[in-house]
Amino acid sequence: MGAATGKGPLSGVRVVELAGIGPGPFAAMLLADLGADVIRVDRTSAVKPGASRGGTDFSNRGKRSIAVDLKSERGRDVVLRLVERADVLLEGFRPGVTERLGLGPDDCLARNPRLVYGRMTGWGQRGPLSSSAGHDIGYIAVTGALHAIGREGGPPQVPLNLLGDFAGGSMYLVVGVLSALLESRTSGQGQVVDAAIVDGTAHLSTFIHAMMAGGLWQDRRGVNMLDTGAPWYDVYETADGRYMAVGAIEPQFYAEFIRVLGLEDEKDLPGQHDRERWPEARERFAAAFRTKTRDEWAKLFLPGDGCVAPVLSLKEAAEHPYNTAREVFFEHEGHHQPSPAPRFSRTVTETDGVPALPGGQTRDILAELGFEDVDALLAEGAVAQS
Repeated sequence: MGAATGKGPLSGVRVVELAGIGPGPFAAMLLADLGADVIRVDRTSAVKPGASRGGTDFSNRGKRSIAVDLKSERGRDVVLRLVERADVLLEGFRPGVTERLGLGPDDCLARNPRLVYGRMTGWGQRGPLSSSAGHDIGYIAVTGALHAIGREGGPPQVPLNLLGDFAGGSMYLVVGVLSALLESRTSGQGQVVDAAIVDGTAHLSTFIHAMMAGGLWQDRRGVNMLDTGAPWYDVYETADGRYMAVGAIEPQFYAEFIRVLGLEDEKDLPGQHDRERWPEARERFAAAFRTKTRDEWAKLFLPGDGCVAPVLSLKEAAEHPYNTAREVFFEHEGHHQPSPAPRFSRTVTETDGVPALPGGQTRDILAELGFEDVDALLAEGAVAQS
């Protein structure tokens, strides 16, 4: 199997991904979606004899895989040979792990001074919690973001792991890596990118901190404009037990929302910014929404400027006309996957949607690297082939 030939803007960029979970693999998938040649270094224990498919871990799509025993000297040599030809390396181990494996930044940059070494952690490479275990929910908790999400009087609500792992983690790793890669093209020097989920999530909350500083946000949940405090920024149940999402912030959009909802002629309706009467407005909105089904309301509001949309399930979203028209999702072997994003006018992105099979391209990649003792490497367990 030859080298990947991506058609996106990162075509020609070579990435080595040390296999991990969550935000690291997703960041590597983003780079692969954009056209980079991503080689995932899987553990030899991940190789399943006789397997022919990579499963349904879509974050491994568009990649090639080599299975390597990172604790063996020969295995480490294989990875360092990959590093010599790479532009980027991504890893998501706890701080100090790759150093102990002989694959830390100093080891890799000694082999390739132009390498961008991307590190993905929750707490960061340094700090009092850097050596602690953790997950998305804990990382966003210490940034204040989790505290801010939820209804008044209720507990914080967990926003899946989209906010921390993928927005505060993966996206910031990709931005950092691409920035360092761009800089290396002029300086000729690589560098280490320390992407921490805590840092990224805190950075995402800049807008909320600005509103709080300006007296436009209270440091408690469920009482503000964008956290369900305002009745015109919330979700409402419909006649069929489904929901509509309302975000009618600007006065002209609020007016359209009121018109379509059928409340335009009710003279005693509370004003949009009459906080004292927000509970009353919420009750009026809720009663109106209960008179029709979700899909009936959707037909009335969309297309339109009322800033109201149906709340779709994950399966519904993949097949909804709004999304199929833009090909937001695509289907591969009976499963829907989100399409690559963003979109480019000239260097169009694409993906085959096929997750890499651990060790599926081990022999091919070793041949590309110039190894002549492939069978010996396999026999001693330094590498493995599916």
